[in-house]
Amino acid sequence: MTAFAPDSIVLNRKLPLWYQVSQSLRASILGRSPGGPLRLPTEEQLAAHYGVSVLTMRQALKELEDEGLISRHRRRGTFIEPSARQGAPVRLLGSVDAIVAQQSGMRTRLLGHGPAPVPPDLAEHFPGRTEVTAYHRLRHDEETGEPTNHARNYLPPEIAARIDPGDLENQPMTKVLRDTVGLDIARITDTVEARLADPETARLLDVPLLSPILHYTGITVDGEGRTLDVTRIRYRGDRFSFTVTLDA
Repeated sequence: MTAFAPDSIVLNRKLPLWYQVSQSLRASILGRSPGGPLRLPTEEQLAAHYGVSVLTMRQALKELEDEGLISRHRRRGTFIEPSARQGAPVRLLGSVDAIVAQQSGMRTRLLGHGPAPVPPDLAEHFPGRTEVTAYHRLRHDEETGEPTNHARNYLPPEIAARIDPGDLENQPMTKVLRDTVGLDIARITDTVEARLADPETARLLDVPLLSPILHYTGITVDGEGRTLDVTRIRYRGDRFSFTVTLDA
């Protein structure tokens, strides 16, 4: 039986290794192609793939098992749950792979892209600019086809020129910027607010006007503090929850 092949990552030694591995594997699972293999490689093979100990790998797998994304069977192996594409709660701990995981596992439709004025409330992130390139995408649950969130990204035009719009129907923007364009992502600052659905959001997400919505804003910068991308995502409040873990 062919085993599922997870993406590779470069680990950050300042964050718990098990967490980074679990989030990378989580992103790979949620972003996998429909009909792909469900069997994972062995613990030893996964540990070698990520360059960690078997003990660290077991801790990462337990996290995914607790989320219901995988099941582990003695002598048979570890398998991805077929329902794993249905959007489990997101746990953010400061890893880029956590952001990739947050944005993965859904069918995405690019509604439009092109030049746009810098939104006034984002002007501080694009100093000296009057225009950016904007992308608008709508995501659906793979199983039900139900709309789950819509996203707007604002990028400097010189970065947008290096992006193939077709990639955004298969991969999250963060993954495209890091892995396809090859940008050095140093930090992503997340803000999540509770809001009420405006007319556009209600129409796109097929929810009643003024329904509870989770409004996410992510500011992505490089090592010199330059803004690479500002993402705004509106999530259906009945489908998503966010958990932030702080180690004392």
